[in-house]
Amino acid sequence: MTVTSPDPQRVREASLEELHRLRLPLPPPNFPLAWEPGDLVELRPGAEIEARAAILNVVLARVAGMPPELATHWLDRSGLQDRLTGPEWQFVADGDGDERSFGLHLEALFALSWLLGIAMDLDPLLPSADGLMERLPNLPQGETFSAWRQRTLAAPRGAGDAAAQLDLYYCLDWSYLEAERRRLPLPGQLDSNAVGQRRWALEWAVVFTGPYHGDPPGWEEVDLST
Repeated sequence: MTVTSPDPQRVREASLEELHRLRLPLPPPNFPLAWEPGDLVELRPGAEIEARAAILNVVLARVAGMPPELATHWLDRSGLQDRLTGPEWQFVADGDGDERSFGLHLEALFALSWLLGIAMDLDPLLPSADGLMERLPNLPQGETFSAWRQRTLAAPRGAGDAAAQLDLYYCLDWSYLEAERRRLPLPGQLDSNAVGQRRWALEWAVVFTGPYHGDPPGWEEVDLST
């Protein structure tokens, strides 16, 4: 459901307070807001987020050694084959690509699971929760996409809460990179790669409408450069 976005300045103040609590470097005063006052915000449709989560689940299964023929068969049977990006398909079907980079998607999958309401907390101090994979399609047992959706009964987060989480991870992404550049101690078990993956998922799933926002990006088109 599309709603008016929360006050971006108040959300930013809360994000900066969290960075201060974590003893992380603060972004400069001119660090951009993630949205403008009066912008509208919504989540992508729940089925679209579920499909993306299921695809990343298969990608991670391939990293863990799932045979390509089983992975492609599952995707075809679940009607998801045409939703993979080009790099994802090349990796899943042929093993082409950087396996380590695909393995990092666990944290993006965790953020998507939080958006769907099947992960309870995106604590920036902790990695993805134990038992996360049990809440996703059971590939070894051949659970289909539709069967998983019926079992899970996702309850997506409100768009305003998701926007606030996005702003936090937007700031955290800058702070972790800066802390690593300055060789400062990090506050928890995550590094900048994990934080960036969570931001990636949130940037993709949270959709703003306003004068400074274009069409929602594809998964590979998400811009994490700022």
